Amino acid sequence: MSTNEELVEQVRQRYAAAATTVTAGATNHLVLEQTEDASCCSGSSCGAGATDVDTRFGAGLYEAGTADEVPAEALAASLGCGNPTAVAALHPGERVLDLGSGGGIDVLLSARRVGDTGFAYGVDMTDEMLDLARANAARAGARNVEFLRGTIEDVPLPDASVDVVISNCVINLSVDKPKVMSEMFRVLVPGGRVGVSDVVAEDHLTPADRAERGSYVGCIAGALSRSEYLEALADAGFVDAEVEFTHEAAPGLHGAIVRAVKPA
Repeated sequence: MSTNEELVEQVRQRYAAAATTVTAGATNHLVLEQTEDASCCSGSSCGAGATDVDTRFGAGLYEAGTADEVPAEALAASLGCGNPTAVAALHPGERVLDLGSGGGIDVLLSARRVGDTGFAYGVDMTDEMLDLARANAARAGARNVEFLRGTIEDVPLPDASVDVVISNCVINLSVDKPKVMSEMFRVLVPGGRVGVSDVVAEDHLTPADRAERGSYVGCIAGALSRSEYLEALADAGFVDAEVEFTHEAAPGLHGAIVRAVKPA
């Protein structure tokens, strides 16, 4: 396999393992502690055998009360670096797409925000995560959701089919980020918007610097810098793009809020 194919397979295997861990009854805390580099985390608290939960990633980044809105298994599978449903400021009746939907927490939260007149899609390439997400949707009794097998570089939805694209710490895992940006632009309606949580590097860090601070599957080595993110969004056609750092994920890398708009 090529290097890119190897990275994709590593990501798939690690997140499949994370889904299996949650399905077996573990919380996201145990996923972070016991599955080395199996989620978007870095540092000693993410390694095998660690005893401390890494609060920079996972369910702890959602506001109080979220646990009451989704099944426990969806909250347990949260491995992201933010809360994109809050970032996107969803409204009733909107159609939402979550790139790399994992165990489904952000899709289910989105479905509640947009209500019966709206709809929430999730796209994921990992069968184990899709199985978990669909089970969580059934537990939640959510009817305005659909989980699709696919990649974020080749979204299985038609052009101009959604109003909002969200994602939670997944774009950094892509080996073809320009294609992800172009796919977000393609599936959005004119005037649609992006509200993403992701890990983003400070501009002074080189790709080698980022690789020294964490692995690709741990959402560190593959992170774009702030300038690179803004440039990629502009190249895809987006306007009014912004990247706001929220908390440190590793030295010089941050959980971040990314927003952009497709011109009307």
